Amino acid sequence: MTEVRLARWSADDLALLRQLNAPEVRAHTGGPETDEQVLARHERYLRGPGPRSGHMFTVALPDGTKVGSVGYWAREWRGEPVYEMGWAVLPAYQGRGLASAAVRALIAEATAHGDRRFAHAYPSVDHPASNAVCRKAGFTLLGETEFEYPPGHLMRSNDWRIELTREG
Repeated sequence: MTEVRLARWSADDLALLRQLNAPEVRAHTGGPETDEQVLARHERYLRGPGPRSGHMFTVALPDGTKVGSVGYWAREWRGEPVYEMGWAVLPAYQGRGLASAAVRALIAEATAHGDRRFAHAYPSVDHPASNAVCRKAGFTLLGETEFEYPPGHLMRSNDWRIELTREG
């Protein structure tokens, strides 16, 4: 099984966020952001858990190489309080199971420290790799939906859900 480590987002992670702002990484999420938008996103991530900032982590290989980001944040979906999950992996590291491993670790984190019963992910219907991550991480496909991302833009997404249940 692929091994990754999650670490809370830190001030040192701005360079990683800029690398993740590449067209090939952001193709299914509205395209690259301006540097001003990236800086604002970084500041939200640094603020940590809270409204609109969520719980953001870097994804690192066992040797410490940072290869992506993953996070969850509170939202309401169809009248229910849930978490939304999202992730990104640098192109040079895609296709190795790292995103699936990171999302499984994130599910464990949200289960241990969160207060919601369910987490959802909303990858574009046209993004087979992110949909595969959901399937490999144990999410259940609920069907297609219109999802607003980025703000002001509706996209056709799959609605994937996983129950965050504590054992015992």
